[in-house]
Amino acid sequence: MTGHASLSAPLSGFAFAGDTLDRADALRDDADALARLWPDACVLVLDDEGRAMADADGALLACAGASLGGGPGASLFLGVRDGVAWFAAHARHHAVDAPAWRDLRRAAATWPAFESGVFAMARALLHWQSSTRFCSACGGDITFRRAGYIAHCTQCGKDHYPRVDPAVIVAVSDGERLLLGRQASWPPRRYSVVAGFVEPGETLEQTVAREVREETQVRVRSCRYLGAQPWPFPGALMLGFCADAEPDTPQVDGELEDARWFSFDEIDAALAREGSDDGEGLLLSPSISIARALIEHWHAGMRARLAPTAAETGH
Repeated sequence: MTGHASLSAPLSGFAFAGDTLDRADALRDDADALARLWPDACVLVLDDEGRAMADADGALLACAGASLGGGPGASLFLGVRDGVAWFAAHARHHAVDAPAWRDLRRAAATWPAFESGVFAMARALLHWQSSTRFCSACGGDITFRRAGYIAHCTQCGKDHYPRVDPAVIVAVSDGERLLLGRQASWPPRRYSVVAGFVEPGETLEQTVAREVREETQVRVRSCRYLGAQPWPFPGALMLGFCADAEPDTPQVDGELEDARWFSFDEIDAALAREGSDDGEGLLLSPSISIARALIEHWHAGMRARLAPTAAETGH
C-alpha cells in the first residue's frame, strides 16, 4: 500500500525525536577510554520504576561520575555530547540521595528536549537489561558486554541485543474526516489515532492496512510515511503514517471500545479547548506523543485546504 498524500508538511512537535547524543559506538569496546571519561561524565540514575533522579523542582539531576566514585562498572554508556560522556546507572548500584524522582512522561512535558531524549534512551536500555536476566536459547546466565549493549550468555555463548518493537501509528482520513478510536482504559472522552505492532513478514504499509481494518473495519486505499518516535514504554518505535481510506462506518470488536469519524470542526474545537477543558467534547492524545503530532498534521492540512483563496475573498 503506497500512494501520494496531500499533507506534505514535516511532522514535528513530539518528544524523544530531537537533539540527541553522538552514540560513539567505537567507544563501547574501549574500557580505558570510558574510564578516562567517567570522572567528568553526566550519569542519569534511574530507580527500579524507571524514574530519573531529579532536584527538588523536578529538573534533571545528573550526577558527575567523580561524585559516584570508581569507574563506569555496570553503568551503561549512552554517548557523548560536546566532549562529555553520558551514562545511565541503576540506583541500586550507587548510594545516592535523590531530592526527587521524575517519571519519563512528566519529564517529556517539562524538561528540555535533549534531556528528556537522553532519559528515554536510558530508560529503554536499562529496562532491556533488567528484563534480560537469562539466555532465551539455553537459560544460561547473562553478562553484559560492550558497555551494556550486548547480553552475552556464559553457557552457550549466544549474544542478545537491545530489543526494539516496531509499530505503525496512522492518521486515517476519508478526505473530509479523521478516524479516531479509544481504549476502555483511557480517560473519558479521550480518542487517538489507530496504532498496532508490525507482524513477521509484513511491510509497514501492509501493517497500516491490516491494523486499521482489524480494529475499525475501515479499508485503507493508500498511505505515506511521515516520521517516527522512540516510545520507551518499554521499547517501541512508533512509525507515523497518514492514510487515505474508504468512508466505511467504523466497527469495533476487541481492542478498541469505540471508533468514529471526526470532522475538522470537532478536531479544531478539541485543540482550542486545550488548557481550559470545559468537561465536554473530544479530548486528544497528549502533546508529547507522535499520535498528537499526526492529529495536528491532519488538522493543519485540512485548515490550509479549507482556507478561502484570494479569488474567493477578492484580494
